[in-house]
Amino acid sequence: MTALLAVSPVVLLTLFVGLRGISATRTTSEFLVASRGITPLVNAAAVSGEYLSAASFLGVAGMMVRDGVGALWYPVGFTAGYVAMLSLVAAPMRRSGALTVPDFAETRLGSPALRRLSAVVVLVIAVLYLVPQFRTAGLVLSVVGDVSYWVGVVIAGGVISTTLALGGMRAATYVQAFQFCLKLVLFAVPAIWLVVTVGAQTRQEAVDPAEFTRFEERTRVEFRVGATLRVRRPTEVRSPEGNARVLRAGEHHVEAGQVLVFPEGAEVPAVPGAAPPGGEHWGRPLLNVADAGHPLFGTWAVLVATVCGTMGLPHVLVRFHTSPDGRAARRTAALTVVLLSLFYLFPGVYGALGRVLLPELYLSGGTDTVVVALPTQVDTGWSATLFTVLLTGGAFAAFLATSLGLLLVVSGALSHDLLPGGVTRLRGTAPLAAAVTVLLALPAVFLDTNILVTWAFTIAAATFCPLLVLGIWWSELTVAGAVSGMSVGLVGSSAGMAVTLFGPPLDGWKAVLTAQPAPWVVPLSFVTMLLVSAHTRAPGWARTEMLRLHLDEPAAPAR
Repeated sequence: MTALLAVSPVVLLTLFVGLRGISATRTTSEFLVASRGITPLVNAAAVSGEYLSAASFLGVAGMMVRDGVGALWYPVGFTAGYVAMLSLVAAPMRRSGALTVPDFAETRLGSPALRRLSAVVVLVIAVLYLVPQFRTAGLVLSVVGDVSYWVGVVIAGGVISTTLALGGMRAATYVQAFQFCLKLVLFAVPAIWLVVTVGAQTRQEAVDPAEFTRFEERTRVEFRVGATLRVRRPTEVRSPEGNARVLRAGEHHVEAGQVLVFPEGAEVPAVPGAAPPGGEHWGRPLLNVADAGHPLFGTWAVLVATVCGTMGLPHVLVRFHTSPDGRAARRTAALTVVLLSLFYLFPGVYGALGRVLLPELYLSGGTDTVVVALPTQVDTGWSATLFTVLLTGGAFAAFLATSLGLLLVVSGALSHDLLPGGVTRLRGTAPLAAAVTVLLALPAVFLDTNILVTWAFTIAAATFCPLLVLGIWWSELTVAGAVSGMSVGLVGSSAGMAVTLFGPPLDGWKAVLTAQPAPWVVPLSFVTMLLVSAHTRAPGWARTEMLRLHLDEPAAPAR
């Protein structure tokens, strides 16, 4: 019932806007960029709406429970990336006249092959970003309501594909702008309620948390994904039915779906590769990527990936093409920084309170759900149900808003850049792409949302960031240089992530450089583009094309 109350209004409103937009979407330009008629304020709200995904709405707080306050460097990098985009990319991208990022690549360098490579990169980034959105939608609904994981995944896929097929970019824009306002309210109000309700002692513990080493009360832990626990001393646990068994010293694998009830005072098992929440390590404002012992470098690695990756996210870049002119694109980016900064005041509240009230989530790998699970830990009455409904609705709005933008660029890459077919083919591609993503998301329940999102950011940082920065600001960039640099960035970042997910366990510098390859793969991509371009020749018109990106346009007529 809670899931139905939370999701139904968001779903119905999203579909209503999609239906309203169907009559206005008759051309490719209207479908992909809303005929370049979106005002800066609406556009900034829409950018913020699609950017504040599951990783922002739920993931940052969950990472803070698991990894400590150093996780707050992620939103710093996300927001700083928009400052860099404002300075280097926003206005020139709009002046290019392109409809998509691959369209810009061909316009700038005149290469259909580069356009096709860029379209492939768009698909890789978008799928890596879409799958965790659908996954988290399924997880959240399974936490707050008695529904299976697949139900949330299918609902998310069905709603966004229908909305996009009907209304295109215009429908997506107004849905995302509204959903940003909705998410801000539904994130901020429960946070204030939680801080007021928990009491002074809990607030003090949140500021200076003790290490989670013993269960302070009888605790039920539901393992929604499989986990390995390392038990130091024999510990008696019970099933929900009351059946007791002893976990002997050593490692134990717990299957997904299993529930263990730990008695009061029992020692907390260790999770290989993760430190217990709380204590001095948790409160340190640095990230220890892969628990490899290099927190400062790990933090810099995250910042490189998030700052440079933001400049290369295709579903964000396409938003600047919806602006009337370059000045409007620049204002959009500036307003987006302000809106994101306002939103990111609150994830730290949920993360700090989650460490005190729900530290056991780190055992089960369920830290992504800490935001929607907190209200029932504070109150068992109607107010807890109300705020759970609000947070679930906000979370689902986050999944839908981000997924709309991502599915749009997937449709554009397939039906505009790879196989051009007009607005009819664009409409038909959206449901097919959503169906494929749903199939990929169903087995992805066992993957960490933040691993996939970080992978998407890293690929964007190593491919589109160098292409855009050099393509906009260096006239000597050549097709061979762009293709070589993007290929190196795509292969290098994917190899690092693949070793982290499927390779042998690593430690020290090797663990950091594979789990977060951005510090070496982004410079390598830049250097490759520079060196290969220096040994090849750009066409004579390339300098004129680059200069056109920096010419001020006449002011757009009043609308």
